[in-house]
Amino acid sequence: MEKIKRFFECYIPVTVCNLECHYCYVIQENRRSMKLADLQYTPEHIAKALRKERLGGTCLISICGAGETLAQKEVIDIVAAILAEGHYVNITSNGTLSKRFDELIEKCKPNLNHLHISFSMHYLELLRLNLLDTFFSNISKIKNAGASFLLQINLCDAYIPHIDEIKKISLEKVGAYPQVALTRNEETTPISIHTKLSDEEYLKQGQKFESPLFEFTYKNFNVKRCEFCYAGNWSGTLDLQTGLLKKCYNETSGINIFEDINKPILFEAVGSNCKSTYCFNSSHFMSLGVIPELSTPSYSDLRNRVCADGSEWLQPEMKAFLNSKLCESNEEYSEKEKRKINKAAKEQIPFTVKVKAKIKSSLPESIIKKYDSLK
Repeated sequence: MEKIKRFFECYIPVTVCNLECHYCYVIQENRRSMKLADLQYTPEHIAKALRKERLGGTCLISICGAGETLAQKEVIDIVAAILAEGHYVNITSNGTLSKRFDELIEKCKPNLNHLHISFSMHYLELLRLNLLDTFFSNISKIKNAGASFLLQINLCDAYIPHIDEIKKISLEKVGAYPQVALTRNEETTPISIHTKLSDEEYLKQGQKFESPLFEFTYKNFNVKRCEFCYAGNWSGTLDLQTGLLKKCYNETSGINIFEDINKPILFEAVGSNCKSTYCFNSSHFMSLGVIPELSTPSYSDLRNRVCADGSEWLQPEMKAFLNSKLCESNEEYSEKEKRKINKAAKEQIPFTVKVKAKIKSSLPESIIKKYDSLK
C-alpha cells in the first residue's frame, strides 16, 4: 500500500466563476475579475517538475482556483499529466461544468482510482440557476467512472433555514449528509466566522450534519499553533501559474520549482515559527500530520462517508492512501535539528519587527485591537 510522501496545496489564479456566492473569499476580498490565469508553463512541464523522483515519493496534489477550478482549460491536462506521474490528485469544483467532467474522465481514464473531486455544493446558487440536477449528475458521473468524491457545503446563515432540505437531497442523491466547512469572514480583524449567530448557536447548527470535518475545523479555528510544524518539508503551497513554492500560506518568500526542473528542491520545515494566526487549512495540513505531536483524524476520516447501501465516497485505494500520515514516509528531526531551524528562523526576523512585536505584546488588549483595526 502506498503512503503519502508530501502534500502540495496548489493554487491557480483563475477568477472566472458561473456562481456568485456572497460568502466567497474572492468576492469578500474584491478579487472577482472574471479572468483566466496566464499559465507560464505547459502541463507536461508542470508534471515533470512534480515527478515522484524529484519529490521523493508519491504525493497528494490538491488543486483549487480562485474561481471555478475547471474553468481554466489547462487544468484537465495538468491533472492527467500529474496522475500519469503516479501521484494522487484532488480538485475542488462547484460541480456544474458537465463537459469538463466528461473531458476529465476521458483524459484521466487510466488513473481515475487516484482522482478525488471535492464538490462544493453552493446550494442557493444552484437553485437560483436551476443547476442542482446538473450538480448531482456530475457527482454520479465521477463516482461511476471509478473516482472518489466529497460533497461539502460552506455553512453560512443563509443555509440555516434550508438545512433539512439540504440533508434530505444529499441523502437521496449521494447516500449521506454533506461534510461541512466552517465559513470565514475575512473582512474582520482578526478573521471571524461568517455568521451573525453566536459561536454556540453556529456550532449547534453545524452539528446537525454530524460532520467530522466541521467538528475538526471548528475546534481548530483561530487556535494559534506553536508546536514544531513540518510544513515546508513535508508540505507546501504551490502557485501553478508561476511555479512559486512556499512553505505555507503566510510565508513571504519561496522558490521557483518550475524554472529548472532538474534542480533538486530544498525542503525545510517551518518549525515553531508559524506566521499564521491559526492553521488556515487545518483539515488538509493538520489531518495529514504536519504536526506529528498532535493526534488528529486522518484526511480520509474527515471527508469520507459510508452510505446507506454500504458504499463509500472514497474508493478503496484512495481511502487507504488518504488514511496514511506524512510521518509514515518521512523522518522527524532530532531535537538538535529542530533547535537549529528555529534559531535560524528567528535570526532572519528584522530587528525592527522584533522590537515592534515586543512593544505590542506589552500593550493592553484593547489598544492592540484598536491598532489592528487601523492596519
